[in-house]
Amino acid sequence: MDATTTPAPSAPAATGNERFFAGPFEGSGRAAQVIAQVTAFLDGELADLAREHGIDHEHGADRALLQQVWKRSRALGFYGMTLPEKMGGLGLTVLDHVLVKEAIYATGSPFAPHVFGELSGPPRVGALARFATPLQMQRFILPVAQAEKAICFALTEAEAGSDAGNVQTHAVRDGDDYVIDGRKRFISGSPFADFAVLVASTATDPAQREVSAFFVDLHAPGVRVESGYKTMAGQSSTGDIVFDHHRVPATQLIGEPGRGLALALGRITVNRLLHCPAMIGLATVALRDARDHALRRRQFGRAIGQFQAIQHMLAKMATELAAARALMLHTARQLDAGIDGRAESSMAKLCCSETAFRVADRAVQIHGGEGIVQGRRVEFLFRMLRMYRVLTGTSEIQKNTIARELLGDAR
Repeated sequence: MDATTTPAPSAPAATGNERFFAGPFEGSGRAAQVIAQVTAFLDGELADLAREHGIDHEHGADRALLQQVWKRSRALGFYGMTLPEKMGGLGLTVLDHVLVKEAIYATGSPFAPHVFGELSGPPRVGALARFATPLQMQRFILPVAQAEKAICFALTEAEAGSDAGNVQTHAVRDGDDYVIDGRKRFISGSPFADFAVLVASTATDPAQREVSAFFVDLHAPGVRVESGYKTMAGQSSTGDIVFDHHRVPATQLIGEPGRGLALALGRITVNRLLHCPAMIGLATVALRDARDHALRRRQFGRAIGQFQAIQHMLAKMATELAAARALMLHTARQLDAGIDGRAESSMAKLCCSETAFRVADRAVQIHGGEGIVQGRRVEFLFRMLRMYRVLTGTSEIQKNTIARELLGDAR
């Protein structure tokens, strides 16, 4: 059989989480194989681990248990799969990466963010490998890639979020060191991180913007993580990082001074898209739970799924989710083809985040009283998918980006 007659890869086998979007698998055979293996890992071994330790979406794992998951995932070949191939990654296309991540989140597993270290592992450092010195590779990047250490990305501050260049955390050169003072807010993964990629101002003139990036050790003197609050998602996986005359050797500067914002935003187009499969996967869980509840719940002598009002909600959920997913996959193909994709990536993030939340909202409505009880998965999904409309660039920021790309200098 020659290349022109080779059939498309078949969809990964169902594991109790059937694919709503049936048809030929859109990715490579390698991606299909990874999906089958990683979903079996999540639905089997990790599901048993979650039950054993009482882990669910409301009750997160501690650092020791997370590291157990990271190391086991690395042994199975999943943890570093997004790394460059020279570092042991799988060399996945953007499309394959999107499909694998969608499948991971569609399992509904509380360990979904951890099987390839999305929150605190290799995806945080893979793009930095080409800028890192041998010392930085050895001390910071390789331990993270090998699941020995965890890392977070510290950019956001009280006055710097959407305006990423307005960071007030300051790094002042002092001999062979930089002395860092300031506070980072809402840093995902910081409560269990060992290191951080810190974005700080190195400008000597307050009127100038010069933003640089550093590797910092969160266990060193002069730095502490404060994590006494919870987000809407309910877990304490987010915290503030406080720097008080923290001394960092100049050898921990990443790249050149003043290049920190470029490093931070250098893969923003791809990274923005790569948040979409998490939203689509979680919304798929919400749709599946709503469908199952509609088949199971009985009122007036029949399943509520027989009422047209419920049928129309489910139909709208499935249709909108399929459309958002199609835009996500189209954008992934565009990026693989080498286009800039800045507007397309923002369109995908805007569409997926808004659609996924509407799906979760209707899922709660279909569940009725059950849907508003804390501890129910659909109630958690409602809160989590509401957050995605803010995380990694609000919907309004996405609209700004799209408009800028459409109008150019005419704005």
